[in-house]
Amino acid sequence: MSIFHFTTPVTDEDIKKVHIGDVIYLTGEIVTGRDDVHHRVVVSGKEPPVDLKGKAIFHAGPIMKKISAEGEADKYKVISVGPTTSMRMEKAEAEFLAATGTKIIIGKGGMGPKTTQGCIDNCAIHTIFPGGCAVVAAEECVETQGVEWLDLGMPEAMWKLKVEEFGPLVVSIDSYGDNLIENNKVEFEKKKQAALESLKGKLDYMS
Repeated sequence: MSIFHFTTPVTDEDIKKVHIGDVIYLTGEIVTGRDDVHHRVVVSGKEPPVDLKGKAIFHAGPIMKKISAEGEADKYKVISVGPTTSMRMEKAEAEFLAATGTKIIIGKGGMGPKTTQGCIDNCAIHTIFPGGCAVVAAEECVETQGVEWLDLGMPEAMWKLKVEEFGPLVVSIDSYGDNLIENNKVEFEKKKQAALESLKGKLDYMS
């Protein structure tokens, strides 16, 4: 395992350095975007109002607090921003990568073969932010730089967040097509079958 500290926007050369199981910490700008954002870009064909080239899309529905005074331009603070299950975006992620130039996906849990191929084709990676750490993630978001598509609602909008040392982000799919979660499933199945075989005849209900 290697640890990398990247500043967005990242390059293809940055992405090619990392492999599954590596850990990344991000500084710069990341943008939230879940089901509705992906649907609007991929299915409806709308141009995203945020430049995502070389940046990170965060599968998250943040809780935001408006902190601007009356009469001032809207300003928000991140209260909580836990990752959303990335598999919800599996159908659209590869097309989203191609359409936007996004290089880093951040979410919860793994993603499937379509996204894996998308990471190969677009020199991108998927990373996992530890679950249950939504407040920690919020503390690593040092500034809210704006919001787009707020008509989708607070959780589904595209929030532009300035982050410092955002992570740890565990690389689960790399640009070479290796998928950590799927590999682990294969290894688990092998160990499970071996364990079951070793128990045969020792337990009545398995005889």
